[in-house]
Amino acid sequence: MSKDCAALPEGGSVVRHRLEAGEIDWEIAPGRKVRGYGFNGRVPGPVLEAKQGVPLEIEFTNRLPEPTVIHWHGLRIPAAMDGTEVVQRLIQPGETFTYRFTPPDAGTFWYHPHHNETEQLEKGLYGALIVRAADELALDGEKILVFDDLRIDKSGQIAKFGGLKDRHNGREGNVRLINGTSEPEFAIAAGQIERWRIVNASSARYVRLSLGGRPFQIVGTDGGLIEAPVTVEEVLLPAADRVELAVGPFEKEGEVLSIEDLPYNRMAGKKGVERFGTIRIAPRKASTARVPSRLREIAPLVTGTSSVTRTVKLGFKMSLRRGFDFVVNNERHHHDKPVKVGEVQVWDVVNTTLMDHPFHLHGFFFQVLEINGKKPAWRSLEDVINVPPKGTVRIAWYPDDRPGMWMYHCHILDHHAAGMMAHFEVVGERDEEHGHGQGNNQSVAAPVSHAAACGTTPVHRGHTFPRRRRGE
Repeated sequence: MSKDCAALPEGGSVVRHRLEAGEIDWEIAPGRKVRGYGFNGRVPGPVLEAKQGVPLEIEFTNRLPEPTVIHWHGLRIPAAMDGTEVVQRLIQPGETFTYRFTPPDAGTFWYHPHHNETEQLEKGLYGALIVRAADELALDGEKILVFDDLRIDKSGQIAKFGGLKDRHNGREGNVRLINGTSEPEFAIAAGQIERWRIVNASSARYVRLSLGGRPFQIVGTDGGLIEAPVTVEEVLLPAADRVELAVGPFEKEGEVLSIEDLPYNRMAGKKGVERFGTIRIAPRKASTARVPSRLREIAPLVTGTSSVTRTVKLGFKMSLRRGFDFVVNNERHHHDKPVKVGEVQVWDVVNTTLMDHPFHLHGFFFQVLEINGKKPAWRSLEDVINVPPKGTVRIAWYPDDRPGMWMYHCHILDHHAAGMMAHFEVVGERDEEHGHGQGNNQSVAAPVSHAAACGTTPVHRGHTFPRRRRGE
């Protein structure tokens, strides 16, 4: 990074960050390095702190040997800032692009590539983004834990990509990581309660999380706080999912607990208990933490019997050309019907296959109404939900006034790449009056060269280019 462009000036009420992606030597354990990718020379990338309702600018420079874009996972932002090839021209090596948006929701989010993500994310391109509220829930401490796994070959480097097995099952690793390190240890003082923000950045792995079998409280999920704490001894995190926990108090100083992934059969091969890390109970400290019995109110989007407005079928079919495909409504990279601003959507997401799929909706939160006909245990706002084999999840969501092209897909990255995704457009009244709604008149945001971004000449970042249709 050049010295004259190493830091962005603070000004007004805008929160500014800089990211740079490049090749790195990633130390996954003391003395054990692999060649990978990183943001700002590290894995995970830096935790990006933001404030609810305050404008955020993130200047990104691509120093990779390949193009990329950044998706701001879970954030309800304008379509042009969503960071996909549909709404943004790819950022080429050496180019800079500034993402600008105002995060409307407090919560735990993350960022990752949305181009060649089966490789780029696996190589280390991911990080947490925390949006804080003015009245943030403050406990005795906070930890941000990003879970991942990495497949290492016999030479000690990241194993090669591809193959029908990974395309079918999704790529899982043989090294388990928290915050980019293999099986790290964390400390928590006896008697204290901490807020743990957890992101599952794995390419395919489901994490059935246990903290040594001890109880903890779920206080938040994808869209921030839930209505009331829920005490459990484990929680299932599909790929790309997040959860916020109140952890502790533990009483026995010096005790060591395992952060474990319990067995979960997503129909892609069974595994036993696997350790991600450990917790050491440090000397006792006084606690001032209080977890409220009521965290927030979430108004239901629908009440009573709901009429389904759309059925999304996640499927699998054989292909003479590729062996097999993962599909949506029997089509690879499906082009779905438009959605109108202001019309509540009730979708049945139907899994016609024999394996689990984590369904992710870009840019909007949904409420889970039913899973296989049963109401969930609590109301929450989500952007990822597991759809079990041969199962149906009914969701409701509200398309607010952010028209543009959006997408949904399976977040097992190999399944997404193999076709289990769809584009759709959110249209307002003005779009309909002008004949939009089929994606024919979309524009994409354009990056600028790094030199132009750092120079004294004003840079115009509002150029638009005809949208290129994604190939089938």
